[in-house]
Amino acid sequence: MQRDMAELPADTQAQIQSLEALSDDQIDTTDAPEILDWFDARRGVFHRPVKQQITLRIDADIIAWFKAHACNGRGYQTDINGALREHIKREARSANQA
Repeated sequence: MQRDMAELPADTQAQIQSLEALSDDQIDTTDAPEILDWFDARRGVFHRPVKQQITLRIDADIIAWFKAHACNGRGYQTDINGALREHIKREARSANQA
């Protein structure tokens, strides 16, 4: 944070430092009230995991299935990634239950 602070104007740095000196209950957050109802919240909208490009050999029928089930043949790689992620979650759950 200190490295980034050097790039800010002096008046902005002073404002941040004065806020850092305050305790949480001294900071006025009335313009940003706490949200207690998370009914329509969506997970993962702002976070995008780092992707790594690899070469992977997958059976042709598997690729064909994912392409056939993707919208206009697009997004099949994302669907494969999602299927792998779901498999990992299931394996982790079963490992935790054992």
